[in-house]
Amino acid sequence: MSYLEHFRLTEQPFRLTPDPDFLYWSKQHARAKAYMESTIWLADGFVIITGDIGSGKTTLLQSFLTELDDDVVYAVVSQTQLTPTEFLQAILTEFGFKPFDKGKVELLDMLNMFLIEQYSNGKKVVLIIDEAQNLTRKVLEEVRMISGIETHKEKVLRIILAGQPELKDKLDSPNLEQLVQRVRLRFHLGPLDRREMQEYIEHRLAVAGRATTDLFEDDTYDIIFRYTGGVPRLINTLCDTALLCAFADEKETVGVDDIMASVNELNWQEHGTVTGLNRKLQQLEARTDTAAHVIKIEVRSEGKTVSVHAFPPGRIIIGRSPDNEIYIRSKFVSRHHAQLISDYHGCVIEDMQSTNGILVGGQQVRKRRLRDGDVITLGVHDLIYTDLRSVIDFADTQSGEETAPGEAENDDDDEDAVVGE
Repeated sequence: MSYLEHFRLTEQPFRLTPDPDFLYWSKQHARAKAYMESTIWLADGFVIITGDIGSGKTTLLQSFLTELDDDVVYAVVSQTQLTPTEFLQAILTEFGFKPFDKGKVELLDMLNMFLIEQYSNGKKVVLIIDEAQNLTRKVLEEVRMISGIETHKEKVLRIILAGQPELKDKLDSPNLEQLVQRVRLRFHLGPLDRREMQEYIEHRLAVAGRATTDLFEDDTYDIIFRYTGGVPRLINTLCDTALLCAFADEKETVGVDDIMASVNELNWQEHGTVTGLNRKLQQLEARTDTAAHVIKIEVRSEGKTVSVHAFPPGRIIIGRSPDNEIYIRSKFVSRHHAQLISDYHGCVIEDMQSTNGILVGGQQVRKRRLRDGDVITLGVHDLIYTDLRSVIDFADTQSGEETAPGEAENDDDDEDAVVGE
């Protein structure tokens, strides 16, 4: 029996090659596509779409192209490490010309005449530049110049730039201010959230022929999110590897052990945007001296202490799943309920879309900067927060150490500020 037959699939659900049929329409992807579609009905449409590696930009572009009407003529340039002359040649080649023996002036004239001709024939012309973060400043200046080609009534070239986040930084350069002024819409495509990630996985399985949504066991999704951060390409890689692990063990469903086996096989760490601790924080956690600890959490239930934890700076996850740093076994606590983010200046608690939420001092909050002694309530459990920095500072003062001249005390008045920002 093959891999597909075993899991009742008709095709591979987690291929890495872009396929518009598998595109999951998150709110972000739908909005980005709407922005691209606006270039068609706006004569001066100029849109920039950025997104992290693996966020689905190329698949989104392909979906957009497959739905264009017959009155739209388009060119896609994805090889972007080009000189200005090579860039113009690449555009004209996509439009069906053979411009390789032409100089820059001739190339511009050919492109201008082509655009005017298409306009006269009632056609709309769209230029899509993928991987645009690799364009040099000189080539981006060419983009600005050709975006200005117009008849006596309106501009005749619509442009979509798509690229990685570095494109945003490049466009914000003062040297490209004139180009940015021509841009009508900008949108950044971020990772999927936890709910969208599960819908994404179930959507791809359904497109691949799976009739039910039980192939991945319920408790696998939190782990998948932890290690992929909601990035579609990483989700595909992890899920495909997990399916192979489960198939090799002749399992009918994918469980947490299959996900963790895949993580180990891929040699992955937790994704930094979710719960991953960077190398520096891992080194701090490995230290045994209590001076590295900046916060203490005492977990209480019915007035009795259940556990006490001390942590160095970093990210701490609280929940009922045993893989959390603070494990609370309670039906009122979600698997990954809340997170604490601390550094040497303070600590913030944030709800991770839990079912029952969190209370600080009896008030429900989504995110809150904590003060020494705050009581955090999760269901029937109270977590008492102690700022160990204040203990260390008091001990230093008692031993005769004082704050050095010019050193400012930490201002904790802004409860909504995020640590480290």
